[in-house]
Amino acid sequence: MNEKLEEIKTILKKYGQEHLLNHYETLDEVHKQKLLNQIETINFELINHLYQNTKKEIKYNDDKITPMEYLDKNKLYDDYKRYENIGKKLIQEGKLAAVTMAGGQGTRLGHNGPKGTYDIGLDSHKSLFELLCDSLKEEGKKYGITIPWFIMTSQENNKATIEFFEKNKYFGYQKDKNLFFFIQGELPMIDTEGKILIGEDGLIKQAADGHGGIYESLVKSGMTKKMRELGVEWVFIAGIDNCLAKMVDPVLMGIAVDKSVTVACKSVVKANPKEKVGVFCKRNGKPSVIEYSEITEEMAEACDENGELLYGESHILCNLFNIEAVERMGKNPLPYHIAYKKASYLDKEGKLVVPDSPNAYKFEAFLFDAFGEVDEMAVLRVKREEEFAPVKNADSAGVDCPKTARELYKKFHNLV
Repeated sequence: MNEKLEEIKTILKKYGQEHLLNHYETLDEVHKQKLLNQIETINFELINHLYQNTKKEIKYNDDKITPMEYLDKNKLYDDYKRYENIGKKLIQEGKLAAVTMAGGQGTRLGHNGPKGTYDIGLDSHKSLFELLCDSLKEEGKKYGITIPWFIMTSQENNKATIEFFEKNKYFGYQKDKNLFFFIQGELPMIDTEGKILIGEDGLIKQAADGHGGIYESLVKSGMTKKMRELGVEWVFIAGIDNCLAKMVDPVLMGIAVDKSVTVACKSVVKANPKEKVGVFCKRNGKPSVIEYSEITEEMAEACDENGELLYGESHILCNLFNIEAVERMGKNPLPYHIAYKKASYLDKEGKLVVPDSPNAYKFEAFLFDAFGEVDEMAVLRVKREEEFAPVKNADSAGVDCPKTARELYKKFHNLV
């Protein structure tokens, strides 16, 4: 231990992070070992690079942004059946797996626990996990198979998530046979001076690396290898908070195969030009998603000859990937985006500091930043009321909340 400790002290001195051992002697042996292991896994060069990026102004002026073509699911006409038949065959052959990103907590909803365990207020009192599971099982019955389900948790909620599934007998799935859990990556949080924060437990203060970490997490955890063992060729990835996510969609799969693309995404048309959502576009000729903060008012309101918004296809985090694309995207980390957040921490004297305003940087990768890795992808417009009922905010917000999601779910399933 002493030799390891001395090596770590040398590393910390090199990067000006010696304070990470300030409270080392106050920890028990288990936490001492855990802290040293945490420090050993930190990429200090990356952390330093990310800190330097916080001082730079992000500019997009040099990028050439152009509209992205899309297909409307409700206007495919004669092609609909053809696409559907292509997809149905692949699903029946067991070529599809579903991935649910469920690393978040239900804090914003006033819920103490993983977001997936949240009850949106249906008469059945089913959780978000069970609602998505019901959909998967229903689709599986149509094809006489069980769709393998992979769930990404976080360090924070992994234990509670698995215990929830155990308590509910895995909702009819079988753990490690057709239901798999894996943990999202994390990065240390840093203060405005570039110093890594120490949490209340005396360990490194870490935050999940964003939904863009999904590719790397799938590869590093061995989940892509498991998918290949199961014969999976296509992976549908969606978030836990969309209770209407249609994870088994033969039409989307058929389009991907027919168009010879390795990525196919769903979109819903923007509710209005100023809706604060990311939209599909081409960035310097490559597929991309442009954030609402990047788009000019003129671009946001621009329409084509049919009166449709040129930049009107919202990215709803419902994406289909060929497994080879996932593996390729998972080889290297995506660029990280900076978020300025409130984070409690231990100061030099070991006192807990709980800030009133943002004081720390966390770094997140965005799933759609990987879209530039492919030359072409397909975008399929679907109806919001059929496939997009997110639960992001408390009811007081009035939008994308349990109340709106509940109403959409009940209407779609004829429960009203």
